[in-house]
Amino acid sequence: MSEPRITIRENGSLRIEGEIPLFDPEGNLVPTPEGRPYSLCRCGASNRRPFCDGSHKASHFDGTLAGPEAD
Repeated sequence: MSEPRITIRENGSLRIEGEIPLFDPEGNLVPTPEGRPYSLCRCGASNRRPFCDGSHKASHFDGTLAGPEAD
């Protein structure tokens, strides 16, 4: 398995690679695909939350990231 990595996809999901545990709000471990990358929803439209199902394409999700705020 590769080095753990999270990639923010343009106008899409968060791509998770490597062994990074995922927990729900109560602290329970959420099962993830073993040994394979997976994607987490950023748009809120997925029917498989917290996982991405590609719904961001139909919802016209704008995932533009804001730059760092000036001090």
